Amino acid sequence: MARLLADLTPLRSSPAFRRLWWGLGISNIGTQLTAVAVGLQVYALTSSTLAVGVLGLCALVPLVVLGLYGGALVDAFDRRKVALAASSALLVVTAAIAAQAWLDVGSVGLLYVLVGLQSAASAVNNPARTAIIPRLVPREQLPAALAVQTLAWNVALTGGPLLGAALVAWHSFEAAYTLDVVLFGASLYALWRLPDLPPERADGEPTGRRVVGLASVLEGLRYLGTRPNLRMTFLLDLSAMILAMPRVLFPAVGVLVLGGGETTTGYLTAAIAIGAVLAGVLSGGLVHLRRQGAVIVAAILGFAASVTGFGVLLLVVGEHRPQSTIVWALVVATALLALAGAADSISSIFRQTVLQAATPDSMRGRLQGVFIVVVAGGPRLGDLVVGSLASRFGEGAAAVIGGVTCAAVVLLLSATLGRRLLRYDAADPQP
Repeated sequence: MARLLADLTPLRSSPAFRRLWWGLGISNIGTQLTAVAVGLQVYALTSSTLAVGVLGLCALVPLVVLGLYGGALVDAFDRRKVALAASSALLVVTAAIAAQAWLDVGSVGLLYVLVGLQSAASAVNNPARTAIIPRLVPREQLPAALAVQTLAWNVALTGGPLLGAALVAWHSFEAAYTLDVVLFGASLYALWRLPDLPPERADGEPTGRRVVGLASVLEGLRYLGTRPNLRMTFLLDLSAMILAMPRVLFPAVGVLVLGGGETTTGYLTAAIAIGAVLAGVLSGGLVHLRRQGAVIVAAILGFAASVTGFGVLLLVVGEHRPQSTIVWALVVATALLALAGAADSISSIFRQTVLQAATPDSMRGRLQGVFIVVVAGGPRLGDLVVGSLASRFGEGAAAVIGGVTCAAVVLLLSATLGRRLLRYDAADPQP
């Protein structure tokens, strides 16, 4: 049993990583708490689902636009200082969100601006925090470190929204936002205690201050274009997120197929997160595997198969607007989505491991910036693609088409461009 549970060696052997893990884990709960509370506040002010949806656009655009530049900053300056500066900016913005609630400003436009600023700071903060990890643990412990880091993130993703909604329901928006400000202190403390982490120079790179600009960003993209294993991890993730991410289907499924409305939507959404958490808890036997590229391909195929099974279930039940929840179908649906969440979590752990282990330190921030853009943008494009399929063929057919197409694309990529990734050996990481 001990071999199945998450490998905690990085937490025991590296005090700096342990502090970072605790600090980021606690602050991420507050971040997710605020994300839900802001959505609830916008809806309370406007009674418009569209107005809530605009929040996602306000967050996505700065994250995509500044994600690549944020990675260039991480490669040019001391990563501890970059993360501290970005986290301090996030703290100021979070305090401003709390202040507007305490002052009862009631401006949706102000909330849009603050969410955009929060996302812009995150575009710098996220690559910096992740690029720090390989400097704190030995390479052989990197898969285990990223597994427990992903586990903490998924716990925050599961518990943060529940806590945010409960605080708003039981007390107020002010209480929710203020708690986020308090929790953010854990992140700042962890970053403050880190040693200085100046960027390492690539072979032949001249000393002196680096210039951060478009040329630096393009250098990172050119590097990615010449590294087949790294490039393939991004293509595989985009295949899964764009073609088969089923979350956009959940509201309609709760009304048309399974019954239960918003409650069923909540169960289906939580199932993916719970599966991801369980995968992290039981990751101990996985993190020591050497054929990590093959694990990524297998995990994404598992994700596609689970989504396809979810779609088949919806087709079997049929669209008939049930007056009450079809319990047996909901149980099967949540089990399939939990498997999808677990597979996606395993894929994420090993994609990050390959990225961090096979990328030189001088490029790690910029490629982590690309990773953030892919992770943020892929599911949004997936909502559009799968939603379009559902509007034409129905929710069940959309999930089946998406899952089958994802599996076909992954197999095609693996047989053509991805053969080198299938042979990837963690003992000799090659980009």
